[in-house]
Amino acid sequence: IMTLQVAVTANGRMSLPAHIRKRLGLANGGMVYVEETEAGIVLRTTSQIVAHAQALDKRYAGEPGSSVDDFIAARATESGA
Repeated sequence: IMTLQVAVTANGRMSLPAHIRKRLGLANGGMVYVEETEAGIVLRTTSQIVAHAQALDKRYAGEPGSSVDDFIAARATESGA
């Protein structure tokens, strides 16, 4: 884990250091997602967001009610279909 100080300009721009952009696959530009949490701000790349979603899927896969089919069946039951 690394902590860096990065300046934010008056119009809200900031620059990530080149070594971080390169390591994250952003050397030629790209998108990051900003998540505001109670603990602070988290920046994530698209690949990090996808990896996080896949990890959540693996964690909950197979649990009762966790599949799309389970969701649809539950809604059908609620509506009386």
